[in-house]
Amino acid sequence: MSTPYKKVYGVDIRGEMSRKLTRTAEKPRRRLYEVALDQHGYVTTADAAALGIPDTTLYRLFTSGGLTQVSRGLYRFDDMPGTVNDEFAEAVLRVGPGAYLARESVLAMHSLGLVNPRFVRVGTPRRSRRQLPPTVKAEWRTLPAKDLTVYDGIPSATAHRALLDCAHIIMSDRFAVAVENARDEGLLTAREVDDIWSTVKR
Repeated sequence: MSTPYKKVYGVDIRGEMSRKLTRTAEKPRRRLYEVALDQHGYVTTADAAALGIPDTTLYRLFTSGGLTQVSRGLYRFDDMPGTVNDEFAEAVLRVGPGAYLARESVLAMHSLGLVNPRFVRVGTPRRSRRQLPPTVKAEWRTLPAKDLTVYDGIPSATAHRALLDCAHIIMSDRFAVAVENARDEGLLTAREVDDIWSTVKR
């Protein structure tokens, strides 16, 4: 009885099919990897869908190794080096499309105001029913486009918006230093600094 993967005419049929499947899998992996490079190593099922890659293909890449499933629909490439802002990127991606880093978490990311929040606060324009760990807190809030930006590849409220939102929870002297540092680091324009002080009136 012949076997379906028998060597035929000197060709290893099993090995050739395996190599072809590997090459086929490498194409979506490489495309997802390019996305992950801009997202601190993370990719989502939404990212895959935008590339025309089915969920089943993403799951197959996960089971074949090299990807860790962080939460439902969220994965990270194992060979991506970690960064100091990974926790912020992960929190925003956990909440879902349209989410952004918010309030004191924006300040924490930039080491402003000596804030040390117990969780990462993420804003979202849509109600999120996703199960989140205690280290991530989502709030339903729609910000105008002028109050949104991207820092280090992470969708975020602007430093200007975050400072206005946190003015009441930071001691006056720390707040003043935070505004000064944000200006020095190019996170605030002179006009935004004036707007903060005219709004806060300290």
